[in-house]
Amino acid sequence: MRSALIAAGLCFMLVAPFAAAEEISCRVVGISDGDTFTCLTSAKRQVKVRLAEIDTPESKQPYGSRARQALSQIAFGKDVTLKVKDTDRYGRTVARAFVGDADINAHLVSSGAAWVYRQYSKDRDLLALESAAREARVGLWALPESERMPPWEWRRAVRK
Repeated sequence: MRSALIAAGLCFMLVAPFAAAEEISCRVVGISDGDTFTCLTSAKRQVKVRLAEIDTPESKQPYGSRARQALSQIAFGKDVTLKVKDTDRYGRTVARAFVGDADINAHLVSSGAAWVYRQYSKDRDLLALESAAREARVGLWALPESERMPPWEWRRAVRK
């Protein structure tokens, strides 16, 4: 019996990483900042969403309000599909978000409204989009270099 439980546990550990991520369908009803929004499911459940693998300038940073506007333009009032990755320490659902087939996270990176959050992402496609946006000097990449501080560094500096 014990060996059967161990075998079952090992099988679960091998299969679990390949299990399909949870998907949630909802309508975006509020935009908090460039990488966080609130949506409402058909069951009228509110879901606070933090976009996975990207980080946008904070509201008090240069380009912060434009990043919020960029997210609002692509997502506000629209039906989205969330591919859930995790729940963060604030209880937010961390997800890749899609309007139809359009990847919101990738759009924000390619339009220069977001950095790839390297601490949480190794997605080569996102990294390539960021590199292309930087080379084309679109969005925040058009700012003078002195005004381009990654949000995670800015938050650390503000806390000190």
